[in-house]
Amino acid sequence: MAKVLIIYDSRTGNTEKMAMAVAEGAKQVPDTKVTVKSVDKAKVEDLLDADGIILGSPTYYGDMSGRLKEFIDKSNKIHGKLKGKVGGAFTSAGGTACGAETTLLAMTHALLIHGMVVQGRFDDKHYGPTAVESPGEEEESLCRELGARVASLSQRLGR
Repeated sequence: MAKVLIIYDSRTGNTEKMAMAVAEGAKQVPDTKVTVKSVDKAKVEDLLDADGIILGSPTYYGDMSGRLKEFIDKSNKIHGKLKGKVGGAFTSAGGTACGAETTLLAMTHALLIHGMVVQGRFDDKHYGPTAVESPGEEEESLCRELGARVASLSQRLGR
């Protein structure tokens, strides 16, 4: 059974809505246990039990939120223990060209530095789902796809 953990930060509810759609997608993959936690309730040790880890954050000045960044900074105490796990990221932003891609890349960089496997998307939204303000059906569909993709890859890698 693959265990997928979704950790997100949300102040307006937009990123939380995306997190729930990501969870829906992961739950569609058989033999997958999905846990969703707000960054305020997550513990670094939670990362150790997961096979797939998906991070979500609003975009602030082209980067992830301070709360998610602080959480990632604390993960240095388990550095090297996440290698081979599967990762992914999603974000919401206040408008177009507001730094959503750089936010996704910042979260992805953290996952890669931990030695995790991150699967890109070849046709569009290469780095992960983004939404301008509240996600619509298209963005929620992309979130469900991300959840399913991470869960499926976690299954295939035997994690």
